Amino acid sequence: MSQQAKPWGGRFTEATDAFVESFTASVSFDRRLYHHDIEGSIAHASMLAAVGVLTENERDSIVSGLQEIHKEIDEDRFEWRVTLEDVHMNIESRLIELIGDTGKKLHTGRSRNDQVATDIRLYLRDEIDTLINIETELLSALLDLAEKHADTVMPGFTHLQPAQPTTFGHHLLAWFEMLLRDRERLVDCRRRVNILPLGSAALAGTTFPIDREKVASMLGFDGICENSLDGVSDRDFAIEFCGLASLTMVHLSRWSEELVLWSSQQFSFIELPDRFCTGSSIMPQKKNPDVPELVRGKTGRVVGDLTALLMLMKSQPLAYNKDNQEDKEPLFDAVDTLRDCLTAMRGLVPAINPHHERMRDAAAAGFTTATDLADYLVRHDVPFRDAHEIVGRSVGFALSKGVDLALLSLEELKQFAGEQIDADVFDVLTVEGSVKARNHIGGTAPDQVRAAVKRGRSRLRA
Repeated sequence: MSQQAKPWGGRFTEATDAFVESFTASVSFDRRLYHHDIEGSIAHASMLAAVGVLTENERDSIVSGLQEIHKEIDEDRFEWRVTLEDVHMNIESRLIELIGDTGKKLHTGRSRNDQVATDIRLYLRDEIDTLINIETELLSALLDLAEKHADTVMPGFTHLQPAQPTTFGHHLLAWFEMLLRDRERLVDCRRRVNILPLGSAALAGTTFPIDREKVASMLGFDGICENSLDGVSDRDFAIEFCGLASLTMVHLSRWSEELVLWSSQQFSFIELPDRFCTGSSIMPQKKNPDVPELVRGKTGRVVGDLTALLMLMKSQPLAYNKDNQEDKEPLFDAVDTLRDCLTAMRGLVPAINPHHERMRDAAAAGFTTATDLADYLVRHDVPFRDAHEIVGRSVGFALSKGVDLALLSLEELKQFAGEQIDADVFDVLTVEGSVKARNHIGGTAPDQVRAAVKRGRSRLRA
């Protein structure tokens, strides 16, 4: 291709250096925007015809040509050329080949600067919609599993030490709350993504009588970028997405860490399905929880994508700069990684199989009902700090005997608590009694877990 054949080559007198041509090209990764580029171009051409800049025949020819190009790309018949730099010029060049000089009129009233900003927003909007759907299905699966195991007792931890009894259903609902907030952030982010920059042109708008509202309506945008300088240079929406993607991945990573621990022989709380695990090349007995481990590991790359975008934008002057070509790969990677991790967890959740007896035995160990004994004493008019002291000495005594609090006799407990304690104390020293006693919104009581599941389903539909 001669330098004059470049779409911008009129004022240049020598060909682009071969290395520079490759170095500055983005078509290897921005070609994934082809659908959104063509969608935006069809809307732009239709608007130009509506305001009289193009004839209806010219519009029809352009739209037909773009639809043919879309088909060629879908069928892998399209020739992508690095010499044409990016997805936009590859499609426009092919359009001119197909329909002649009419194709050269498509770019009237716009620039690649507002064109790519529009493409990215269209792309990200669609990806957010997909992510919202996957998260909704994952959240629904969590609710189903939580309802099924509302009565399945397990230990709750602080500092990774057994603390108080809870239920597997209650624990699952904690994950539900985290991921529901993540879904809400996606919905909120979508509002700021769904603003049209097309019409900003290179940086100062255009002299043509464009109808930006018409284009926004055709493309399903909620509003229009109010300032042309900001319209072409803003990447806040991409940074915001990578921020919420990073937080979602951190939540998935915390969850994955628990799945890895719980599926280990040392914990043996749950069994993960074989289809979500792999084996060892040397140790035939191994069953490795590779899916949650990879989710945990991939969190770092999404946080890295966020950092890359922040550093990309931190010192850019207005308006568009070539630096912004570097916005796509981190964004694409964050989208792909988050989507894959959510998809993996969506498939894994329904197949998690808890080991009921092992969980209950672990909940009963480690004096997890000690707080219940203190609460019992408080209800019998013992000041809390005194109750704390009494229970602490009771635990010390039980440790010396090598038994749990629930296995001490009433007489042994009375050594420390006196007459404030009676036979009904054993109702609260069992793990089942402990979880049932926390019978309030947000508590561990199985009835409360089932009620929370019901509310969760309503919140998902809201």
